[in-house]
Amino acid sequence: KIVELIKPKLSVYVNNEEADLLKLFDSENPKWLKRDFDDRQLQVANQLVQKDLLKRTKEDGRIVFKRRIR
Repeated sequence: KIVELIKPKLSVYVNNEEADLLKLFDSENPKWLKRDFDDRQLQVANQLVQKDLLKRTKEDGRIVFKRRIR
């Protein structure tokens, strides 16, 4: 699967597992806590952070993953 980014116009390859995890980040659930993921999902989320498709931040002492807005 390919995720197309708007600005700049780039394409990033994601595997099926990464694409499934990205689908979790919708308008109803724009952010997820680290504790909400199992070990495998957390590993995939970290891969998406490395690909710059997710952002990992700390809010109120908790680690939060958010989809990057471009």
